[in-house]
Amino acid sequence: MYRNKEDVRERVVMNAQGGEGHVTFYDFLLPEDAPGHGRVFSKLVIEPGNSIGYHRHEGEFEAIYVISGEATVNDNGEEIVLHPGDMHMCKNGDSHGTRNNGEEQLVLVALIMNDLS
Repeated sequence: MYRNKEDVRERVVMNAQGGEGHVTFYDFLLPEDAPGHGRVFSKLVIEPGNSIGYHRHEGEFEAIYVISGEATVNDNGEEIVLHPGDMHMCKNGDSHGTRNNGEEQLVLVALIMNDLS
């Protein structure tokens, strides 16, 4: 399978998971491309002041990798700050949220896979 950049789906989600503002997703892989294995493999762009609200993952896990900007992550109630090259993983049953408290765009890659264990 091959998908060139012109065919990557772009979608804007307002108040993602109850967060503030909007998040732009560039979906590299669609759920139907890997049925039963996962639902997100995307680049996300979050403008300053915008966020993905605090939410729980059930039956799945999520990894985010920061490309640029600074991510403030609420990891099960503990706030951590991620910089370019840092990764955060929210395991099955855990909760998290991500906010751009910086002054530049936050760009990250997100992967949500089903927990098959």
